Amino acid sequence: MAQAHVLGLPRIGAQRELKFAVEAYWRDEMAVTALQDVGRRIRAANRRAQRDAGLDWITVGDFHWYDQVLSTLALVGGLPERFGAAPAALTLADYFAAARGNAQQSAMEMTKWFDTNYHYLVPEYSPQTRFGQGTEWLFEEVAEALIEGANVKPVLLGPLSLLYLGKEKGGLRDRLSLLPELIAPYERVLARLKAQGVTWVQIDEPILALDLPQAWRDAFEPVYRRLSVVAPSLLLATYFGDVSEHAALLTTLPVAGVHVDGVRAPKQLETFAALWPNDKVLSAGVVDGRNVWRCDLTRARAQLVSLAETLGERLWIASSCSLMHCPVDLSSEVRLDKEVRTWLAFAVQKLAELVLLCRSLDVAEFAKADVRAAFVADATAQAARRTSPRIHNSVVQKRLATLTEADARRASEYPARADAQRAWLKLPALPTTTIGSFPQTAAIRTARADFKRRAMSHLEYLETMRAQIRLAIEKQETYGLDVLVHGEAERNDMVEYFGDLLWGFVITESGWVQSYGSRCVKPPVIYGDVYLPEPMTVTWSAYAQQLTDKPVKGMLTGPVTMLQWSFVRDDQPRELTALQIALALREEVAALEKAGVRVIQIDEPALREGLPLREGDWPAYLAWAVRAFRVCSSGVADDTQIHTHMCYSEFHDILPSIAALDADVISIETTRSDMELLGAFEAFEYPNEIGPGVYDIHSPRVPSQAEMERLIEAALARIPAERLWINPDCGLKTRDWTQVDGALTHMVAAANAVRARLATAQARAA
Repeated sequence: MAQAHVLGLPRIGAQRELKFAVEAYWRDEMAVTALQDVGRRIRAANRRAQRDAGLDWITVGDFHWYDQVLSTLALVGGLPERFGAAPAALTLADYFAAARGNAQQSAMEMTKWFDTNYHYLVPEYSPQTRFGQGTEWLFEEVAEALIEGANVKPVLLGPLSLLYLGKEKGGLRDRLSLLPELIAPYERVLARLKAQGVTWVQIDEPILALDLPQAWRDAFEPVYRRLSVVAPSLLLATYFGDVSEHAALLTTLPVAGVHVDGVRAPKQLETFAALWPNDKVLSAGVVDGRNVWRCDLTRARAQLVSLAETLGERLWIASSCSLMHCPVDLSSEVRLDKEVRTWLAFAVQKLAELVLLCRSLDVAEFAKADVRAAFVADATAQAARRTSPRIHNSVVQKRLATLTEADARRASEYPARADAQRAWLKLPALPTTTIGSFPQTAAIRTARADFKRRAMSHLEYLETMRAQIRLAIEKQETYGLDVLVHGEAERNDMVEYFGDLLWGFVITESGWVQSYGSRCVKPPVIYGDVYLPEPMTVTWSAYAQQLTDKPVKGMLTGPVTMLQWSFVRDDQPRELTALQIALALREEVAALEKAGVRVIQIDEPALREGLPLREGDWPAYLAWAVRAFRVCSSGVADDTQIHTHMCYSEFHDILPSIAALDADVISIETTRSDMELLGAFEAFEYPNEIGPGVYDIHSPRVPSQAEMERLIEAALARIPAERLWINPDCGLKTRDWTQVDGALTHMVAAANAVRARLATAQARAA
């Protein structure tokens, strides 16, 4: 009979316990022992959920205090040497210092985990990199699980993926050269797990879904030849894409089994089954680990029946990837729209789906009343969703039908627009601004919560938010910023806020997922056609503009980011959903312009993360993503300045598409990479204006004026002064006002100092 398992579970806790505990520890309000107790309780709850569902294997090692890549580095003693912690004596404080930075060192760089909205910490590899004994945390977690007597399957990020996902520093030319030294700690880890009594280890190598260079492909066989000698049975897990091109490698690789993603690439299941050797397990990921729609059990079972006939007990059934990308438990959603709720499944519910699918492959089990009833209930829900009148909106369909290419073009080219904008903005050289949000204080969060539960009247809420806007404007004028923002006090999240106001979206109450570290987001669910019933931001932005003579940016989240950071309907192409969102945002942009807001930022931090993992699929995606942005941003006058913002991205390979967005100004995250990214913009000769971040907002550390001046000078070496803006890396909602006051004061002072030097140099040249 097939066996059921999962590649991993959410580690934040059903009520985000990890977030709150970690942040309390960072504030010195919780002892490390209390924090460790919270971690133990979350791990125990996850094991219990798997046992209660009836899974055959209990996955452990998927809990991480901040990030799975950072935890793997800690396990093999490979944290960046600049943090100075001895591998064998690594503490949680050392671990968090690498993640968040400290007084001496900036934090490790962060980027997106493949094409998800999760951010991982990027390993740093240099000629001085050494690997060592590392932490004991994984072995302690395995011991916790073994005491309970279940079949325990630890999960571990594989050595090739750990190396590939890092960056070369300090003159290192090829991080693959570090592989021989890295294998030894992996051998120690796997041998130790075997000695503990572990019989299977899931070892993740997701890089197989990428366009992998031949040298990296060739490294798999010798690496796993060595590891298999000392390891328990290894289940090599791939996910996020089609790996059938590696079928010959994976069928002969010295591992006991392979997992493939049958949601992203369903056809590969039959490909692998047809040539699968008799001595290996094939794990089929048929329950979607990245979306919230309930599994179509009838369709999934049909997919599995032929696999079961071919593979028998060598078939394992699993989630497509780790369920860390899904909310924890749908049972917490007591206020969610009842109809939409019947269409959904969160992580706990997906465990039950896996077990049902396993049971259904046995003829006797499939005949049992509870299994049959579950399949009937699912078929009913699937049919109800397909036929619900709430899914389609005739007004939206008509707007799509009348859309033309002219709707995706500004009236004039950038040079003419730039002249018109400079004429009325009258900004100094190196204009300063921020990305949008200011600290979300406890008072702000309390006011929003009170208003939501009707403990505060609408008028009281309005006045509270206006007071916060006034505070933000006053502070920005004190700092001396040139283009201001209203601070976004009324917004809980840059996607959820808009999803709550657009038709076709539904907002969950507890549908939290981890974005990075202690940062959790609650993605909206897009279930139907997207429509704007009334303006969403005009009241707040127009009020802010009334408070100052300086321009105030209107702040919107772009269509691709709205798409990427939501749980998206799977009954139509993503391209069509993005275009629906773009049309709704186009109306909002027009409403802002009409209200006198003439600088409008449309954030697209998720543009690059939406790229398909294979480069051959990029052109089609980039074409519709760029079109969606241009549809929402092009219906304005020449002297209305359109900004966009992007972060956590390597842009060098898609710069032509970024330029094709035709935003007047783009701001980007560059601090953690020490302006490294600007080299790509210099080589490409980016045509419009650009604001490279000079302040890492993800660390509580306040950089000095001198540090920011150095970064501005580095930017000026690549970007002409007339096209350079000065801003932080990202929004400031996660920082406190003391940190913001210090950092932005330093930033404006740095810009002023560099301006003065530029003016002096120009005067001498004249």
